[in-house]
Amino acid sequence: MKKSAGTEKKRVKRSSDAPRKKKGVTKDLFQLFAEKVRDNKGLESRWAVMEQARVEYFRGKDFVSFVKNHPECKEILEEDSDLDAEDIANVLLGKNLLVRCDRVTKTLRPGKKKLSTWPAHLEIFRDDQAFSETDAFFAWTFEKRHPLWQTLLSFFWPVLTLAICLFPVYPHRCKLIVLYSCAGILLMILSLLFVRAVAFGAMWILFGKRVWFFPNILAEEATLKELFRFWPKKDEEEPPKWTSRLFYTVVAVVVVMLLRRHAPDEAARARYQRRMSNIIDDVLEWSPKLALSGLMENQPPVNITEAANNSSDAAGPDHIEEVDLDETQGEEEAEELTNSDIKT
Repeated sequence: MKKSAGTEKKRVKRSSDAPRKKKGVTKDLFQLFAEKVRDNKGLESRWAVMEQARVEYFRGKDFVSFVKNHPECKEILEEDSDLDAEDIANVLLGKNLLVRCDRVTKTLRPGKKKLSTWPAHLEIFRDDQAFSETDAFFAWTFEKRHPLWQTLLSFFWPVLTLAICLFPVYPHRCKLIVLYSCAGILLMILSLLFVRAVAFGAMWILFGKRVWFFPNILAEEATLKELFRFWPKKDEEEPPKWTSRLFYTVVAVVVVMLLRRHAPDEAARARYQRRMSNIIDDVLEWSPKLALSGLMENQPPVNITEAANNSSDAAGPDHIEEVDLDETQGEEEAEELTNSDIKT
């Protein structure tokens, strides 16, 4: 009987502990679901400033479409995998994994037909922290886990900085490789930006269309795929007036004529090229051995005996002056003693 009572107590304890474990597991499951959704590229998101902090946020309608198109992400919720997108979002809001936001600027800017799709400044929605699809934004509140390549990159940056500082002591061939590689990359970037700007100006002046090829090339927060996307977005703004197009056409023509008129001649270009080549040669040909040899050659030879004589000559007059002062003081004291004897 005692054993049966003991086993019943153990069963009661185990059954009482079971729901607690399940609750702990459900919290972890929603945390894992949030991390999995945030790492998935299928949910479109942007970065914005909210109360002096940068946050990653998404739209409510994008979250609903993501959950519908990716039902495999709900499998991690196990028992709660049958919940719809709105219920899951409300649970995430209740667990403080999400926070509902609202745009700071709610008025149209001049020349705009509608508000920005992805605002750059947000504020916390004060009315009700509940999920909504219509013009609602939601920001992640937990810190995103950094992938392995970012961790390795954080260790690589100090090494790269040290390598840049040690560039003057590189061998000459390594200096040439680094110099021409950096110059080529810089020239490619500047050429791409110049052609991009010229294409935009030509399309804007001739057809009144705002066409930016590589639209995300200067974006602060963009994936590698979005960064090198070639085709521009659809122009949703009003077309410019013909007067502004005519004005900037005249300005462009005047600038081109001034540049052609005041362009440097062949002698000036050769002189500038010679100066730049001399500066580059000085940087490439410098080495610690040449610097030390140059310093040693510029220093005059030092003779030890002359240095000793110079030191004695420098100390001689001071010593002689001290001896003369002692002799004069002795003579004055002797004269005073003789005068006192005579008076007595």
